[in-house]
Amino acid sequence: MTSSSARIDALRELLARHQVAALVVPSADPHLSEYLPEHWQGRAWASGFTGSVGTLIVTPSFAGLWVDSRYFTQADAQLAGSSITRMSLPASGSAAHIDWLGENVPKGGAVAVFGDVLGYAASKALKSALEKRGATLRTDLDLVGEAWTDRPPLPAAAIYEHVAPHATVTRAAKIARLRAAMTEKGAAWHFVSTLDDVAWLLNLRGADVDYNPVFLAHLLVGPSEVVLFVGEGKVPPEIAARLAADGVRLAPYADAKSALAALPADAALLLDPARVTLGLTLAVPGHVKVVEAMNPTVPFKAQKTDEEIAHVRATMEKDGAALAELFSWLEGALARGERVTELTIDEQACAARKRRGYVGPSFATIAGWNANGAMPHYRATPESHATIEGDGLLLVDSGGQYLGGTTDITRVVAIGAVSAEQKRDVTAVLKGMIQLSLARFPRGVRGGLLDAIARAPIWATLSDYGHGTGHGVGYFLAVHEGPQGISPGAAALAHATMEPGMITSNEPGLYRPGRWGVRIENLVLTVPAGKSELGEFLAFETLTLCPIDVRCIDPTQLDARERAWLDAYHAEVRKRLAPLVEGEAHAWLLRATEPLPSW
Repeated sequence: MTSSSARIDALRELLARHQVAALVVPSADPHLSEYLPEHWQGRAWASGFTGSVGTLIVTPSFAGLWVDSRYFTQADAQLAGSSITRMSLPASGSAAHIDWLGENVPKGGAVAVFGDVLGYAASKALKSALEKRGATLRTDLDLVGEAWTDRPPLPAAAIYEHVAPHATVTRAAKIARLRAAMTEKGAAWHFVSTLDDVAWLLNLRGADVDYNPVFLAHLLVGPSEVVLFVGEGKVPPEIAARLAADGVRLAPYADAKSALAALPADAALLLDPARVTLGLTLAVPGHVKVVEAMNPTVPFKAQKTDEEIAHVRATMEKDGAALAELFSWLEGALARGERVTELTIDEQACAARKRRGYVGPSFATIAGWNANGAMPHYRATPESHATIEGDGLLLVDSGGQYLGGTTDITRVVAIGAVSAEQKRDVTAVLKGMIQLSLARFPRGVRGGLLDAIARAPIWATLSDYGHGTGHGVGYFLAVHEGPQGISPGAAALAHATMEPGMITSNEPGLYRPGRWGVRIENLVLTVPAGKSELGEFLAFETLTLCPIDVRCIDPTQLDARERAWLDAYHAEVRKRLAPLVEGEAHAWLLRATEPLPSW
């Protein structure tokens, strides 16, 4: 079956065979990961849409893919000519697809979602909507698995250790801290499925998921033993021995459910509803007391230690030097008349970072020329990409995984002549990024409350953007990490508070569909800003080191505070990167970090 229409037809045959009214295919795996191994990319297989977020619903007479505004253009292109309708989510995290089911599923009908990839928290909202409709939820059917006859196997890459000096806290110390937190919550047992939590706790890394150095595994933490459920042969014997010395026993990956089912009658089990699937929770016996709370490892890993922060600062210098080489090469290549494409940008970015010792990219590079830059999650492919020629704006969003940290940066580059309208947009975005960089706020404030600071200068131009302003970033882990976030939706999340040691992106944007896109992104560290009689306050330290292309902006639209920030930032970039680059990259860096001209 080579087309999405044929695959939808095959799924409809299974709907009829199993007497199911609708099938829901989320973008998820048994660990609720953002980036999925090929084995779990069922939604992409069935629909042909390759974006990282989206939900497919198939009925006997309808097929729809729900995506938010970040993916509208991509989904329209990839669904063109298929039998699948692109449906709109008002915002990331919206439940519009559940509302649709609640209105369109026949009364008494059954909706199938494979329980192993359905989030426990999400299942509650789905069940509620179906019950109101008089419909039922079936989680025992893997219809995509039945139809996908050439499904790739589970990944088998070997696991390795993240060791000192970059691993700054021992595995034993992390496990002890976790058990203390479990005790505070009244639980002697804790089940963990999220891959970055497992990797962080055990100081292990892997290569099972693109861009994130993690591996497929579940973890059961008990009073005296930790059980790691992982694929056979993935853990080398010498690492298995060191794990055993720290009280960690290996078990087959498939045995996680049976281990939950065998918990003792007096067990109190800590589960995070937002980070475990319904299929796993159904394995827990009724006699077990379930304590629902966020995984303690989530805030633990979000607040980096002083030693980790020192490594991140050094990593930012390596990454910044690589980017200086990238952008100086780009300037020179275009001046020499060489053909440069969006794909070339990706190749050169990876090559520059590889020379600086990175492990791999932290996400798929977004190199968008003019109209392609207006798609926030655009990705060039050999079949569809643009050549960088003429006048306009090139948006480059890229990042690297290093042993000492994870990077994520976006810059907009002027190519040829830049119009006044383009400069207005870039300047508005830069003003928003600077305003958030300068913000001071009470400790514990929810990140969503900071979002408007970055949007205000953009709103002033009667513009907006359809994604969040910031996401947490891991330490040689996931480039998107919780619990904090700077977005409108994060304002209501109790755990999305800003705390010292958190690393968060600062990336406002502005997108003109079919014309150009603007996003400027730095990573920032939450740091103490002082105390007063009114409380404790925090601020941001900018971590990312890379010049901002002032050829794209109108400096007259910056106020004195914004100009001072930009000049000071460029002075810091020059001071820290100049010793690390030479030749053309050094000359480019000096030109790119000149202070703004006087008024």
